[in-house]
Amino acid sequence: MQTRYRPAAPVALTFDDGPDPVWTPLVLDALASASASATFFVVAPRARRFPSLLSRMRDEGHGIGFHCTRHVRHSVATPEEIRADLESGLAMLEGSTRYWRTPWGLVVPATGKIAREHGLSLIGWTADTQDWRGDPAEKMLSRVEHGISPHAIVLMHDGLGPGATRDGCAQTLELIGPLVALARSRGLELAALDELPPPLPDRNPDFPALEAGVEGSRRV
Repeated sequence: MQTRYRPAAPVALTFDDGPDPVWTPLVLDALASASASATFFVVAPRARRFPSLLSRMRDEGHGIGFHCTRHVRHSVATPEEIRADLESGLAMLEGSTRYWRTPWGLVVPATGKIAREHGLSLIGWTADTQDWRGDPAEKMLSRVEHGISPHAIVLMHDGLGPGATRDGCAQTLELIGPLVALARSRGLELAALDELPPPLPDRNPDFPALEAGVEGSRRV
């Protein structure tokens, strides 16, 4: 009896708060060494300042999504401010994007309306490395290990955003190889967001607690 081939289930690695002229090239190197794809949610002024990094992302098969122009929580912004932040940021990006991850993954009713107006899909995550803390790679791998499963979306950072308590992304670099190896050991493959089946999470999974003013953890 012939065994039917089953393609590996996809898992998405995602990076926020770049591009960074020091750390993003090293993240791209680490992904290339692991033969892994990822999606980068970029801060628009940084993307405009370092367009060659976005070109490299595209050339190496990675996805690019919009993160923000100003890293401001939507819960403290007016709809007009949210729309202006998005529209000014999209104008700075070279090429189009389908995806938008908001600062801290916070989504308010206006966010969804504005996303639909611009044909964008909001993207959250299912596994948070909390790499902004600066923990060792081994601790971060342990933190997300239970969440590395089919269609998982893993949150990392290739830049330093507001609230970060580390001085660089060295431990994130150290995490990429073991994280990719763990996924593959479970029959999974690192893929672009386009390869994940809908529906995709649209926000920080802790959003209800954050919305209620109970911040279980800081996000950057």
